[in-house]
Amino acid sequence: MDLQLQAEILLEGLNEIKLKNNDILNRAFRSIEVCRNLLSLFKKEIIANEFGSLEQEIDFFKNIKQIPLVQLIYFSEIHSLEIQFPKADKKAQLKFLKKKIGKLNRFFLYNIDFGQYVNSKATHFDKEYYTRDYLDTYHITTSKFYFQDPEFCTPRDMLLGKFKAYNLLVVYLDERLFKLKNNLNGKTVKSNTTEKIHWPFTNTDWVELVYALSFAGITNQNDLSIIKLSNKLQEIFDFKPTGKIYNTYQDIKNRKHSRTLFLDSLSTCLITEMNKSEE
Repeated sequence: MDLQLQAEILLEGLNEIKLKNNDILNRAFRSIEVCRNLLSLFKKEIIANEFGSLEQEIDFFKNIKQIPLVQLIYFSEIHSLEIQFPKADKKAQLKFLKKKIGKLNRFFLYNIDFGQYVNSKATHFDKEYYTRDYLDTYHITTSKFYFQDPEFCTPRDMLLGKFKAYNLLVVYLDERLFKLKNNLNGKTVKSNTTEKIHWPFTNTDWVELVYALSFAGITNQNDLSIIKLSNKLQEIFDFKPTGKIYNTYQDIKNRKHSRTLFLDSLSTCLITEMNKSEE
């Protein structure tokens, strides 16, 4: 089973849930459900099939498992927050949000060394942090109700999940706080958006470009998934991809001749114009 592909398909599913659910509680509930299902699938798969190498194990717990895990923690926290959120009294609501933000700040302060390790893209402790061989030496530091089975956890994969999820939660709480202070009551803020650029190429061309940018390092440097990168580009270009982006990518990989037709055409256009300017 291609675990990375399953994780990427999950992101597509979460995006569909977002589009179909305006109510945050419904969206959180559905998102929690699909994330738990995928984590359960992952658990069965890695117990049944050993990793081929240490690097594969590290990659799974540090990267692949994090995709559903981060979203599970994020939406679990949002679901809990929204259920407890005061129904009335703006002062009580502001106090509630500030208390939650304070809790997150304490978490980041308490785990400041680990946060620096993650943000610096360091790898020298990856074997100790993201393999199951060191559970006796580096104990699991989180105590909540997520996935903590020793066969499916490493000393720091849960902490990494919380670290990334809490970064997302900070953004959510800041937006919630801003709307409350400005009496927006859930309304979005109107902003002066620039006119989008027309995309004159095909859906396959779009996918080819997105994956090329991703593999060139943009997603790693900005902690983005393929879907998030595609969504970011849609803020610039007036285009919405059709079908499953990962299926299209598989079609591109299966091309018999050049697998980078669009990128080749871009290169040809650039070189042609450069040659013209030198005539």
